Amino acid sequence: MITQIEKLHTTPMGADRIRKNLSLDESVADVVEYCKQKILSTGCNIYRQGKNWYCEIDGIRITVNAYSYTIITAHRMVPTESTTTR
Repeated sequence: MITQIEKLHTTPMGADRIRKNLSLDESVADVVEYCKQKILSTGCNIYRQGKNWYCEIDGIRITVNAYSYTIITAHRMVPTESTTTR
């Protein structure tokens, strides 16, 4: 995945969806570049499941198609009960 980082892209609708899901304001001009930086960050957990790559860091999950390198979506991850304190 990281060796193909230059192929990473998204559609205009995908960029809007990512911006909305991650609550990114207009200060983030390029959503693809934002995602690339997250994926390349130290500590990013990257794994493949079926036809997609999943990249998890800083409480977000970025979903990338494994064949076309299209960023499909990104979401904030909901903490599981085992990671929250009571």
